[in-house]
Amino acid sequence: MAVLVVNAGSSSIKIAVFDEGLTEVASGRVTEIGGAARVEVGDLRGGRVVPDHAAALAICLEALAERGLGLERLDAAAHRVVHGGAKLVQPCRITPKVVAGIEAVVPLAPLHNPANLTAIRALGRLAPDLPQYASFDTAFHATNPEVAVRYALPPEAEAMGLRRYGFHGISYAGLVRALGARLPDRLLALHLGNGASLCAIRGGVSVATTMGYSPLDGLTMGTRTGGIDGNAVLRLAELHGVAQAGRILNRESGLLGLGGASDMRELARMGTDRAGFARAHFVYWAVRHAGSMIAAMGGLDGIAFTGGIGENDVAVRAGILDGLAWAGAGYDAAANAEGRAELTGAGSRVAIWTVAAEEERQIAREALAAKAAGA
Repeated sequence: MAVLVVNAGSSSIKIAVFDEGLTEVASGRVTEIGGAARVEVGDLRGGRVVPDHAAALAICLEALAERGLGLERLDAAAHRVVHGGAKLVQPCRITPKVVAGIEAVVPLAPLHNPANLTAIRALGRLAPDLPQYASFDTAFHATNPEVAVRYALPPEAEAMGLRRYGFHGISYAGLVRALGARLPDRLLALHLGNGASLCAIRGGVSVATTMGYSPLDGLTMGTRTGGIDGNAVLRLAELHGVAQAGRILNRESGLLGLGGASDMRELARMGTDRAGFARAHFVYWAVRHAGSMIAAMGGLDGIAFTGGIGENDVAVRAGILDGLAWAGAGYDAAANAEGRAELTGAGSRVAIWTVAAEEERQIAREALAAKAAGA
């Protein structure tokens, strides 16, 4: 049994194929879709014109076929769908009703859900008999209490879908599974990458998270502001128009706006005061939001870092853990410097780990489970 996982972003497609034991047997990606794209799938490498996501997916399938992984070898396809709204909160087989549900929440994720739908439809045309499944990045947070997800807005605004949803749910679900028997009752989970969020996980389920209506809220990110006063947003829209204000908030802010680069590694290499401030800003707001997550759980028993920054940036991890010493976090400095999976220090009141992010494997796992259950 082989499962094709498709992760379609606003201007990219990543694919991976897993066997029934969830071993990855192939992977690749097409980035900068919409013109001169970069292709890295099998033996296909370099630049070529890729006008849209359907063309990108066709290239991926062509490369897989050349490696003996044609559509006839696949038993299922599984898609990461960024937004499931308030109704699509479980992995499921994609049906016309599910497609309609994904379409209905396009206004909540206008950059991502259309790309997800394009990939679903393109694959449906190429392989109409291949069952397709969806995992929703918002679903893990459906367990948040109503008091956590409602904005203090009139009912008319709530009816428009203006509420907190949270994201990175597939990553958090994979992290919970990876910890297994080690999973503590109250876990602070930090998904730190170009997009970054925290999640309060109690008893294995999400009870609070830092992202909200969109992935813009919460921590300082690669190009996103993180939390910002709504009136500041209105002022930007007044001065620049809604579209340009959206670009500033989502594409030109965060680490890029503060430090001149969106990549933590580049900021560290730059070594300027401006770059250092951007890194310090990231750490400060991670610690500050962590306090909120700990309060939502009523305490803290464990901390887990995942994502590109969380797994690899020694100094950022140290800064955050230093800032959480008040919560009982004591880490082994040598273990942190060496990037070990276990970071708990002698005398620490909480366990501390790094956990590799495996979103594609989690999506494949969820699809196989749904298929086995006849969903």
